[in-house]
Amino acid sequence: MSDEYDVELTEEHKMLRDMVRKFAEKEIAPVVEKDEKEHRFQRELVNKMAELGLFGCPIPEEYGGNGMGYLAHALVTEEIGRASGSLRVAFNMQTMGTALSIFKWGSEEIKKKYIPALMSAEMIGCFGITEPDAASDTAAMTTTAIKDGNEYVVNGRKMWITWSPVADMCVLFAMTDKKAKHKGMSAFVMDMRSPGVTAIEIKDKLGLWACPTGEIIMEDVRIPTGNLLGEEGKGFGYLMQELISTRLTAAAGAVGTCQAAVDESIKYANERNQFGQPIAQYQMVQEVIARMVAETEAARALVWRCAIQKDRGLVNNMRETVIAKYYACKAADEVPNLGLEVLSAYGYSNEYPIARILRDGKVYKILEGATNIMKMIIATDALGIKKANR
Repeated sequence: MSDEYDVELTEEHKMLRDMVRKFAEKEIAPVVEKDEKEHRFQRELVNKMAELGLFGCPIPEEYGGNGMGYLAHALVTEEIGRASGSLRVAFNMQTMGTALSIFKWGSEEIKKKYIPALMSAEMIGCFGITEPDAASDTAAMTTTAIKDGNEYVVNGRKMWITWSPVADMCVLFAMTDKKAKHKGMSAFVMDMRSPGVTAIEIKDKLGLWACPTGEIIMEDVRIPTGNLLGEEGKGFGYLMQELISTRLTAAAGAVGTCQAAVDESIKYANERNQFGQPIAQYQMVQEVIARMVAETEAARALVWRCAIQKDRGLVNNMRETVIAKYYACKAADEVPNLGLEVLSAYGYSNEYPIARILRDGKVYKILEGATNIMKMIIATDALGIKKANR
């Protein structure tokens, strides 16, 4: 990785990045292949990440965070994503999609109950948006939350919910007024151990094998009215703001995937000999490596720009977040494919990490908003049809 980027980092940022890199190399890298093959959720590694304070970068100290900011969050996410795509998701499940949302819209009681527990990994979190028939079209969700005295009664089904099979709590989006469409959406904190909540794991996935993913079925689940986040009917706006946060994490993790593919390809090219010399000496291999490096560094630059803007106060920078997410997640698909060209037949084997990196990289074009949604937001902003940063 080029040190040119260090001009943007403080000494504190450098120390954080180096600490997380050493942790990932020592604690995650030696077990990642085994964990993936055995589909094993690495709870102990999540706990160790929490002990190091890795989940708290955008969270104030009074709630168990460290307040280092969004660039620090992006650096940490990239380094963990470089070692494991499955563990990268922790930064949305514990931080951006859960703790940060509660910090923005929750009551003081809810903040104190959940945020420190998420920071310490005493609680494992998830957030429930996607449904079987409502993915990118979030306003079409059918899960309902009907007020009944001091409680809301929730019925519905969420699909493709990361960490739902192991989660203790969920930031849930549901319709409190279906007739009002997107203006009838509200957000809640739901205890995953509540009567009527069933989580079913989806095991047959292309990648992220050590990342539990599943569906949540809710049948007459009762949520206290105090667990409402913000105001009733404001959930769609909260959701859009939440996605501006989680998409930064996705983009940073995608850069980590790209860097992992670059690392493996360079290592192999210098070790593999053909026709009496390392294949790194051949221009066609050099051409592929050059493209991989350029795509990775371009993606990183966009992610860093987005994070720095947030640290300067422009937290709702949807345009820059979407551009970073679009480019980095596209790169996370393309760069490992190029790595496969470098490793050739060996890359097609699970003997080398590039196969895992390639599988895991595919998901970034789907999660936190599909690629076509990102392109639509970018295009309508550029055309003046709908400005992203309003």
